[in-house]
Amino acid sequence: MQLAVLSRLKYSDKQILGHLSLFDETDEVFSCKSLELPDLDNQTDISCIPTGEYICIKRYSPGYGWHYLVKELDGEHVKGREWILIHFGNYFYNTLGCILLGQALSDINGDGLRDVTDSKRTMNQLNRAANNEFKLRII
Repeated sequence: MQLAVLSRLKYSDKQILGHLSLFDETDEVFSCKSLELPDLDNQTDISCIPTGEYICIKRYSPGYGWHYLVKELDGEHVKGREWILIHFGNYFYNTLGCILLGQALSDINGDGLRDVTDSKRTMNQLNRAANNEFKLRII
């Protein structure tokens, strides 16, 4: 099974910036930047999910197109949460606790915070590189 490692690197009161790498065995097959909400004890809609290991399952919705649903390793929703996704979006206010991906970090909207760029294109690249399921390790 493929493994994605999400490294949380820069914390602020509004967001967490990081880096995601997807591995097939020992070879990196995809990498990008990430943006999440701050760590507020896993509170619904305002916090990132806890560090740990999860399973990501590819799914489709009209709003996000192809994206990934993040679940506990036993297949249940993330403890205390429901519908945590990896999906497109550029700004911290585009997520209610999900993981946003992009090519680079840049202050797109001039609010003084770095955002993820080219998010839809990045999600398309992940969808091509990743299998229908992969393990996610958040550190």
